[in-house]
Amino acid sequence: MTAVDTLRQSLSAPADQGPAIEALWWLHKGDWNKAHECVQAHEGVPDCDSVHAHLHRVEGDLGNAGYWYRRAGRPVSKASLDEEWAALAAELLARR
Repeated sequence: MTAVDTLRQSLSAPADQGPAIEALWWLHKGDWNKAHECVQAHEGVPDCDSVHAHLHRVEGDLGNAGYWYRRAGRPVSKASLDEEWAALAAELLARR
């Protein structure tokens, strides 16, 4: 099982993994608002800004998503939402 699979299947929020990973967990569990709270509290942290961009893309607010992609220093994702979630999770978890 990969670290991403473990994150997906976890029954409790991984608060010890940092706010960006915790936000991805909340999003996967269907709580966009809680996910947004996690990253919004850490604006200016590149990992959180990257997840923040993804969240606004999920929301359908592409203008706001674009702002957060720029803040994170990333191009706007062209991947599916699921693919982008998995890529972000894999990248962040690989650094832990």
